[in-house]
Amino acid sequence: MAIHLSSIMHAKQILRRSLLIGREGVSVPKGYLAVYVGERQKKRFVVPVSFLNQPLFQDLLSKAEEEFGFDHPMGGLTIPCTEDTFIALTSQLSQS
Repeated sequence: MAIHLSSIMHAKQILRRSLLIGREGVSVPKGYLAVYVGERQKKRFVVPVSFLNQPLFQDLLSKAEEEFGFDHPMGGLTIPCTEDTFIALTSQLSQS
């Protein structure tokens, strides 16, 4: 699945905003990014930027683009899945 150049540019803008200061006012460490996950109540997770290269994570980014476009309600990158699904996926990516 290819990611378009304009998609990458918009994603970088969103990530840049979320990297500066998160919703809770806590800085995100270098090499990580903040994402918001959950169906109704959004929870903030900090994940390594290396996940951006992983096909499973890219699938989540594509779903986020389909659902939200580039206007994310939390001000940062919002992933449209349950917390349990996200935790299972990131655990799988951490073991790779």
